[in-house]
Amino acid sequence: MTMPTTYDPKAAEQKWYAYWQEGEYFKAGSRLDAEPFTIVIPPPNVTGMLHIGHALDFTLQDIIIRSKRMQGYDALWLPGSDHAGIATQTKVEQKLREEGLNRYDLGREKFLERVWEWKGVYAETIREQWAKMGFSLDYSRERFTLDEGLSRAVREVFVKLYEKGLIYRGKYIINWDPAARTALSDIEVEYKEVQGHLYHLEYPLKDGSGSITVATTRPETMLGDTAVAVHPEDERYKHMIGKMLVLPIVGREIPIIADDYVDKEFGSGAVKITPAHDPNDFEMGLRHDLPQINVMDESGKMNEAAGSYQGLDRAECRKQIVKDLQAQGVLIKIEDHVHQVGHSERTGAVVEPYLSTQWFVKMKPLAEAAIEAQKNGKGVRFVPERFEKTYLQWIENVRDWCISRQLWWGHRIPAWYCEDCGHMTVAREDAASCSSCGSAKLRQDEDVLDTWFSSALWPFSTLGWPEQTDDLKRYYPTNVLVTGYDIIYFWVARMIFTALEFTGEIPFKDVLMHGLVRDADGRKMSKSLGNGVDPLEVIEKYGADAMRFMISTSSTPGQDLRFRWERVEQARNFANKIWNASRFALMNLEGFTYEDIDLSGKLGTADRWILHRLNETARDITRLMDAYEFGETGRVLYNFIWDDLCDWYIEFAKLSLYNGDEAAKKTTQSVLAYVLDRTLRMIHPFMPFISEEIWQHLPHQGDTITLAAWPEYDAAFEAPDAVSEMSLLMDMIRAVRNIRAEVNVPMSKKIELLVKPANAEYDRNINNNIEYVERFCGTSKLSVDLNASAPGKAMTAVVTGAELYLPLAGLIDIEQEIARLEKEVEHLNKEVERVEKKLSNEGFMAKAPEKVVAEERAKLQDYSGKRDKVMARIAELREV
Repeated sequence: MTMPTTYDPKAAEQKWYAYWQEGEYFKAGSRLDAEPFTIVIPPPNVTGMLHIGHALDFTLQDIIIRSKRMQGYDALWLPGSDHAGIATQTKVEQKLREEGLNRYDLGREKFLERVWEWKGVYAETIREQWAKMGFSLDYSRERFTLDEGLSRAVREVFVKLYEKGLIYRGKYIINWDPAARTALSDIEVEYKEVQGHLYHLEYPLKDGSGSITVATTRPETMLGDTAVAVHPEDERYKHMIGKMLVLPIVGREIPIIADDYVDKEFGSGAVKITPAHDPNDFEMGLRHDLPQINVMDESGKMNEAAGSYQGLDRAECRKQIVKDLQAQGVLIKIEDHVHQVGHSERTGAVVEPYLSTQWFVKMKPLAEAAIEAQKNGKGVRFVPERFEKTYLQWIENVRDWCISRQLWWGHRIPAWYCEDCGHMTVAREDAASCSSCGSAKLRQDEDVLDTWFSSALWPFSTLGWPEQTDDLKRYYPTNVLVTGYDIIYFWVARMIFTALEFTGEIPFKDVLMHGLVRDADGRKMSKSLGNGVDPLEVIEKYGADAMRFMISTSSTPGQDLRFRWERVEQARNFANKIWNASRFALMNLEGFTYEDIDLSGKLGTADRWILHRLNETARDITRLMDAYEFGETGRVLYNFIWDDLCDWYIEFAKLSLYNGDEAAKKTTQSVLAYVLDRTLRMIHPFMPFISEEIWQHLPHQGDTITLAAWPEYDAAFEAPDAVSEMSLLMDMIRAVRNIRAEVNVPMSKKIELLVKPANAEYDRNINNNIEYVERFCGTSKLSVDLNASAPGKAMTAVVTGAELYLPLAGLIDIEQEIARLEKEVEHLNKEVERVEKKLSNEGFMAKAPEKVVAEERAKLQDYSGKRDKVMARIAELREV
């Protein structure tokens, strides 16, 4: 079967993905005697297209799952998507605004129909993108965070936590997004440095005996002030504690209270207390039984409690109130002030600390179990390890989690309020009657749960929990979670504590944290900068395999990576190199079958060497992939394929393929077919399409490379003597070619070459492989002589094991040759100095393994020997 001259990514990608799906090769469960290996996909939001960050995240997972499938595991990669409450609702509401509508015009039921339509479109779009990127997902188990099974799991968790007293409803200061009109959890707030002002206000004492100065960045909130606090030990204010102040503008009387929370060294040592608009003031207000006056509505506008300022936006109110305070003479100073201001992660609006009745999860009891598991060695393994500290730092200082959201899209809170007796009923199923009075007049809570509440259950809810399904028993806990370090608090931590609470086990054994994909200048990709990269655009231009190889092998665990188009082009060139090498092999395997592969015949030096290198590569990349070192894996694969296989072995193979020796030809065909088959298997997790396309052309067993066995280390292929021989041959060939290049003698022009081996063993090795030296050095006359004398006018090269002399009569300038050799001495001096420095380092000698020290000593001997020979040659030339 002949291969086309060039590889066509588009045709191969469409053909093979359809083939894999039709064959159900990605479906788990067909190997029930095998050990299971599970990954659940971090579900992308149904808000739009997948971006380059998704491409990185999912490609790393696909590499892992494809390699484990080939290693014989019952491998499950479970796909799905997230309803993404605020994000999706915001998108749909934007679309409605374009039609001149809002959600209230439609009503809850009709609005949700529109969101489900949106979800249908984008869930399908996501599936199409998964296919284009070649992801080997088990679509038969695809889940959605709002599907029936996951909704049942969400209700079960809510009810159980409520029954244990770990979910409660209360009035608290929460983070409020006035644009989306919903509560936010702490980690949905992004803090940005903002240039603002610090306003110094004077609050007069009621008895006229003086005043207290306070400072605030938000003068509009003073309308809700209910006290001014000072430190109980502050001598400046001790005599004022208990007295009343008159709140400017409003005229309301408020007390001066003492509280240890106040920092007497900061500012004036007195702080205004607004319990309904600041979390610290809220806590202080509870301690001192202060009123809670909310002066804003859900949209960030001033409400009726703001008096004459009612209806003004909070920013407009600030401007007006500053004018009025100046007019009253109580605004004594305005200073420039840079401070951190919370912004909604979803809408970008400035977050308002807002007093509201919300649902919360008590976090401390849940966090304690997670902390204990981590500290007693039964927790999750973080890769890189440093992220464990980040995780523990957050979970050890965690605050109660506000889980209610004022949205329509999401899991509606399973709580019903009786309109007759006011009792609240929490239930797993829709409540038909009040659990207290039996009335059927029930109203369900309007709010929905935070998206992360359902996402926190993802590793076990997707496998059928709370039912004890076969999938749950077999595939849980999962093996590895691959995700970005930016959602360690949002998602990773929550999955761990919910899993421990409801399954008694950690949800995954490993967490591989990768970084963000940044642009070539290191900037975060964003719409505002216009520097985002669409993975489909990359695929359209260079093919899926090139994108996958570039993005996965550019990544180091936990580190950000820069997207560079030239690196994608290099990956495409690498794919073409594999294609061209395979075409050459196939042209020389006409009529050759998989059954014809026979490695028991007489193997040449090059044959034994490439099998040894294949063996080493299989061992190394298996170890590296198990350590999630995909960048290093890519380097090892690239070097083996490009350098060892393509540039050396295939060139060497041409001699035995074309020299008329049928036995040698068949052996070379066997080695070529075997090595290429195993190489394609190793590259398959990274480049699935091109590897399948080539593999199907080659002699093979089985229906698909997807299920072909992973290459394993085999001690029988170890051939250190062949490695030594090939190293000598390659060094000799490179040296001769470098000299040819220096004096501009093309390979088409035959030359004389005199080789002086260092000893009898090297002499034997060279003579055993003399045809390679003749062919690749382009010799007209080749002499190998242990006792050779250096010719006078000849260029010289010293390699480990031999001295090479090229008597290029008429082409050599003695002075130029001496200058060239002096540069070589300079290079060797640096190498000798470097190794000597290492060997004289007490720290290195104390810590380095014996094998490493021995290798360095061997290097020193080699470099010193080469230097001595080059210096001797310089001395000879000076006498010519």
